[in-house]
Amino acid sequence: MNSSFSRRDALRASAGIATFAIGGKAMAAWPDRPITLIVPYPAGGGTDIVARTLAPIMERELKATINVVNRAGGGGVTGHDAIARAQPDGYTIGMITNDLSFYSHLGQSKLTHRDFTKIGQTNEILGSVTVKEGSPWNTVGELLAAIKAQPGKLRGTGAAPGVNWHVGFLGMMDSLKMDPRSVVWVPAQGGTLGHQDVAAGGSEFSTSSLAEARALLEAKKVRTLCLMGDARAEQFPGIPTLKEATGSDWTFAVVHGMGGPKGLPAEVTARLSDALAKAHANADFQAALKQRTIRAINRKPDAWDAILETQLNTYGRLLRDAGLARG
Repeated sequence: MNSSFSRRDALRASAGIATFAIGGKAMAAWPDRPITLIVPYPAGGGTDIVARTLAPIMERELKATINVVNRAGGGGVTGHDAIARAQPDGYTIGMITNDLSFYSHLGQSKLTHRDFTKIGQTNEILGSVTVKEGSPWNTVGELLAAIKAQPGKLRGTGAAPGVNWHVGFLGMMDSLKMDPRSVVWVPAQGGTLGHQDVAAGGSEFSTSSLAEARALLEAKKVRTLCLMGDARAEQFPGIPTLKEATGSDWTFAVVHGMGGPKGLPAEVTARLSDALAKAHANADFQAALKQRTIRAINRKPDAWDAILETQLNTYGRLLRDAGLARG
């Protein structure tokens, strides 16, 4: 009998099959049915592209089907809530983003990153400072000097107030000890539309992402003055970082990663994290993100959790200082 159990355990171990308990009930051979991967945003967006590129590679690692399901609505609240409320059995996970750093401060939801088990960070999409091609400013320093010289005249855009790229703007101004109210903020329904507004002459600059500006950059409709990152973009090596241009240490990006509901078993989390890391290193995944000017970064759960905690607190302070916090 003992030898039979030993052989079975050995086979199970060699196949990478996890046996664990949830709520005191033994659960063998995870995963033995399809996994749902929730994307809290519409199909075709950056988060969706990352999820659908990762899923088939992770399927091979886990030997299980992964069904990508879009649950858009409420600026990502609906989908994030569905992930957080899922049964913590490893069969419903999702893409989570640092939008979770805004919701509670803006009074949109009580959800924060603390309501999730982290599986790993996958990428970041860097913010930028972008102006219209032919504008009078050739450097971000020149643009900032113009803002100081003409308070209340220049217009910035890229997102709704209090949302991602606007918070990037708030942080930049805070780091340079400049009043964000010296700029007229023009709300935009997404970074691409913000850049388009700049190209059309509606606003003087946008702080939304380099990825969203790429088509307009290549068409020579806009010019990106700097990136809010810790390194230059491989695809556009001539664009300096904000620190190189101004000395500011401020960085900002929309951050994507994978997570599950709180209480996900450690064994499942470890297997998912390992499968994610292997999929992340896959050449097809790296190439897909590079093509879209998205920076691929794989951070393990603890490291990513620490970053999200810092962002939750930092962004909260910026939103309070700007009079936008409600939560």
